[in-house]
Amino acid sequence: MIIKSLELENFRNYETLSMRFDSGTNILYGDNAQGKTNILEAIFLSATTKSHKGSKDRDIINFSADEAHIRTYVEKDGLENRVDMHLRKSKSKGIAINGQKIKKAADLLGLLNVVFFSPEDLSIIKNGPADRRRFVDMELCQLDSFYLYNLNNYNKIVNQRNKLLKELYSNPSLRDTLFIWDSQLISYGSKIIERRKAFVEQLNEIIYDIHLKLSGGKEEIKIIYEPDVLLEDFEKSLKNNQERDIRLKQTSTGPHRDDFCFMAGGIDIRKFGSQGQQRTAALSLKLSELELVKKLTKDTPLLLLDDVLSELDSSRQNYLLNSIGDIQTIITCTGLEEFVNNRFEINRIFKVSNAVVIQEN
Repeated sequence: MIIKSLELENFRNYETLSMRFDSGTNILYGDNAQGKTNILEAIFLSATTKSHKGSKDRDIINFSADEAHIRTYVEKDGLENRVDMHLRKSKSKGIAINGQKIKKAADLLGLLNVVFFSPEDLSIIKNGPADRRRFVDMELCQLDSFYLYNLNNYNKIVNQRNKLLKELYSNPSLRDTLFIWDSQLISYGSKIIERRKAFVEQLNEIIYDIHLKLSGGKEEIKIIYEPDVLLEDFEKSLKNNQERDIRLKQTSTGPHRDDFCFMAGGIDIRKFGSQGQQRTAALSLKLSELELVKKLTKDTPLLLLDDVLSELDSSRQNYLLNSIGDIQTIITCTGLEEFVNNRFEINRIFKVSNAVVIQEN
């Protein structure tokens, strides 16, 4: 699977853009704040319907326009597909595949699998639980349409339940309706817990060897899933925490409060690991994600590296670059020196300056 070309209209700082990619390694270089990351964001949106930054559609559209368009041409199994995405400030986005509108994001899954790696990902270990949940959710939503369905519904139920908890303050008689939301919360939440558990088991099968090599054979790593509540205790916990939920006006139990622990060298490196240990674990995690996507989809994903090499030392740079292999990769950077120093093969180079992209080779 490869992305062949990308066309943008009124997306971020681009009024118009049309560019073709090589099936190998593509470099976008230029000063900061010129529009390099915006190109990667558009590609990620085409694959997942969501921004990797969590941005709303209205914030992505060029300030001078009311709507934006993304057109992506993808080749898979020798066939070319066109993904059209229509972003609107006042309405939900429209999506079409080869001119045919789709009604739900799940219909897009699998057409273009993307692994996105940014400097922020290097802090995923030391940051809060929300960032680790987001990492797991972003990957599982690409790989598993059932997970996407269950997660979307679960989040809606949490919001509805929280709304009811706020209304109880002025209308206590509504308390008897809480069980309606609780039963749905348990139904969707239980499926999320089960899938996250399986996902961590799959990651652990891959990350061990990668981390051992990255740490020079010094550290063994294991990811431990820390669900906020066990499946068998979910219903009981909701009931026990009902008074607290009413007082706080929010749902305090469920997978929206899960976390993931990273044990290396016998310690929890979220809390006690050095910065070097945390960054190495984060790199191991992203490389494991790459391998897992290849394993589960029986295909090579598109790898997007957003100015991440400048954040790594030379040994980690070399390990990452050597891990890319035959994967189509799009890399952003401020200069080409780091690639020359690493004697890295570059198939296509683009210079990005003030939302103008010029191919140099």
